[in-house]
Formats: sequence, C-alpha cells, structure tokens
Amino acid sequence: MEDYKKLNHTKWQCKYHIVFIPKYRRRTLYGHIRNRLGETFHALARHKDCWIEEGHIMADHVHMLLNVPPKIAVSSVVGYIKGKSAIHIARHYLKRARNYGGQMFWARGYFVDTVGRDTETIRRYIADQEKEDQRLDQLEMPWIEAQTNANKKN
Repeated sequence: MEDYKKLNHTKWQCKYHIVFIPKYRRRTLYGHIRNRLGETFHALARHKDCWIEEGHIMADHVHMLLNVPPKIAVSSVVGYIKGKSAIHIARHYLKRARNYGGQMFWARGYFVDTVGRDTETIRRYIADQEKEDQRLDQLEMPWIEAQTNANKKN
C-alpha cells in the first residue's frame, strides 16, 4: 500500500499525469533549457505545496506525475507552473529584462489524467516516453521516404 498524506481532517493520495506542449508544438525544449527546466518545475510545484514524483521533458512536450493536495485545484497548479516557467524562460533564455507579457511560451491547454492505483504504470510510461517516440519516428521514416520519391516522379 502506498503512503497516504494527511491534512487535519483528510487522508489523501491525489496523483495526476500531466502533459503540456510549447505553443505551436515547436521543438524548443533542447539542451541547456531542457536540463534547467526540470529544476524550475520542481521549485514551482513546491511553491503550491505540490511535488513532482516523475517527469520527463521531451523536445516538444512535457510529462509529469504530479501530487496535488485535495484542497488545491489541479488547473490552478498547472496554470501556475506554465505561467511562471514561461516568465523564467523569457528572462533567462530569451534575455528579456523587463516583465514578460503579451507572448506565450506554452500552448493554452493541457492533458490531465488521474493516476489512482496505477502509479507504477504511469511512472514507466513517462520514463520510457523518449524511447517510444524514437521508435515511432523510425517506423514513420520509410513511409515518408516512399511518399517523397512518389512526389518526385510526378
């Protein structure tokens, strides 16, 4: 049995699988920004009394297994993490010195799913996501090459 957390009158375990993407699904989460963004996400989650159990930042999307107390709405936590991380990216990586407004780094929506007792399955899925994307990319390559060759003949 997994560890349950306690509040004054509540015993809880609320875990969510969260996925969100950069605007226009741009492949912008590479290299230095990718390495540092994880630390930023963890710090922002702690500000809301939440924590990230598992996470993986891909080139064009972010996966995380997030623990959220039942007194806090998941939408407010995700909105906070996306908003503050966009400001952090603008100031530290895009070198915007003043307030960052009018532009958005992340797309508006996000995916959320309750994890329940399938925590280990979701952890494995998040950890293996990059390998799975590479495998799918390799499967698509022959089809793209065949289509390109057919277009050249026409």
